[in-house]
Amino acid sequence: MRADAQRNYDRLVAVAAEVVGEQGADASLEEISRRAGVGSATLHRHFGGRGALLEAVFQNRIDTVCAQAEELQDHPEPLQALTIWLHSMVAHITSTRGLGPALVMSAERGSACHERILAAGRSLLTKAQVRDDIAIEDLLKLVNGISLASDEDTAQADRLLDLAIRGIAPGHS
Repeated sequence: MRADAQRNYDRLVAVAAEVVGEQGADASLEEISRRAGVGSATLHRHFGGRGALLEAVFQNRIDTVCAQAEELQDHPEPLQALTIWLHSMVAHITSTRGLGPALVMSAERGSACHERILAAGRSLLTKAQVRDDIAIEDLLKLVNGISLASDEDTAQADRLLDLAIRGIAPGHS
């Protein structure tokens, strides 16, 4: 891809993530094009339509949370690293609300994204050395529930997640 085409692609994905976060998966493609500063033909040339654009947004979010987990591997306080990452997962789930059902992602691709998140979180959880009966799947379900229950109130979601962390790692704050 030419450099200018790559810039347009990256800009469209970033703007689409922003607009989807505000308006949901049914966000206007014209609005996304306008905010990205490109014509709708450019959007369609890169993505073909809504499904491919939403999939690129979702994939970009997965890449971001997995990269963050990798960066946190050497954090001096492993429980804090896990907590930081789980808070990022709350933000990820909140900002992609409605995106999952709107995607026409193959089972294989969806499975690969799920496995990447599990592996990233599992590594942080292992280093945090919390209770042996806690699995990353449990924590991610908890994070999902907190995100849904908080209805985009990030302050409430953060408080609830901190309460949960104190519950799995007593003596740590």
